[in-house]
Amino acid sequence: LAALASGHLAGAALDVFDTEPLPPDHPYWTHPRVHVTPHIAGATNPRTASPGVIENIKRMRAGRPLIHTVDPVSGY
Repeated sequence: LAALASGHLAGAALDVFDTEPLPPDHPYWTHPRVHVTPHIAGATNPRTASPGVIENIKRMRAGRPLIHTVDPVSGY
């Protein structure tokens, strides 16, 4: 935040934090030049992501809980 305030940074896109989920009152959420993403900023490799997608299709068809889901309540 100090680098943004001083003008050393024009903006920041942040994906990972020391404390997660990021507390609801953290200044990153409301800072006009900070964009928070829920661990989606990295590139996805289809070779490593495909097994999880296939597993979730199997789980969904079987009526079982999915893995690696996003929790909208916590923001991730």
